[in-house]
Amino acid sequence: MNDMGLAEQMREKIMADPEVILGDHDLMRALITATQKAMGENVIDLRGVAMERLERRLDRLEDTHRTVIAAAYENLAGTNQIHRAILRMLEALDFESFMRLLSADIADILRVDSVRLVLETKQGTRDAALARLGDALVVAGPGFVTEYMRGAHGRPARPVVLRRTHADSVAVFGPAADWIRSEALMRLDLGEGRLPGMLVLGAEDADQFRPSQGTDLLGFFAGAFERTMRRWLALA
Repeated sequence: MNDMGLAEQMREKIMADPEVILGDHDLMRALITATQKAMGENVIDLRGVAMERLERRLDRLEDTHRTVIAAAYENLAGTNQIHRAILRMLEALDFESFMRLLSADIADILRVDSVRLVLETKQGTRDAALARLGDALVVAGPGFVTEYMRGAHGRPARPVVLRRTHADSVAVFGPAADWIRSEALMRLDLGEGRLPGMLVLGAEDADQFRPSQGTDLLGFFAGAFERTMRRWLALA
C-alpha cells in the first residue's frame, strides 16, 4: 500500500472516531506543537496557549482526585480496623483474657508492634495478681499519665497524642523501648473516683504515628476501650 492509500485510511479512521485523538494527551500535544511550527515564530497561537493551560489544570485536578480517593480508601481501611478491634475486644470473658487479647489479637488487627495499658495506683507497685496479666499492663504512680502525655514541651496534652518515642518511654515499654520508635497515647477516663489510665500503641516504624495525623478513629477506639475497662473495674 502506498503512502497516499495509508494516509486516506488513517483519515477515514480519524473522521469516524475523532475522540481517539482528542483523548490522547501526547498526540494532542504533538499536533499543537506541529501547528505552532507551521505558523512560524512571529505568530502567537492563543488557542495553543489556552490548551496548554487547560491541560496543566486538568493534570492538577487529576492529581487532586487521586489524592482524595487514596485518602478515602485509607480512612475506610482505618475505620474497618478499629471496628474489628472493638468487636474482638468485646469477646473477652474475663479480665485476664481481655489483657491477652490486647497484647496479641488487638495488636495484630491494629498493625502495631506493642500495646500497653497504663493504670495509675497509689501503691505504685505490681502485686502477684497483676503480674499474671503479663507485660501489657503497666502500673504507675499518680500523675504519671498526665506527665507522660505532656512530654518534654510541658504543654497540656490532648486526649490523643501521636509522636516519636523518647527516653522516658522505657517506663511504658520496658526493654522493648530499645526498638519502639513511635507511639500513640490515649488518655482513659475510668470513672468517677478512679485515677486515669492510658492506652499506648507502639510501633517500630518511627513514622507510623506522627503529630500531623488525624486522631478521630483512635479517639473513638479509646472511648470504647475505657467503657470496657469501667465494666471490668466494676466487677473487680
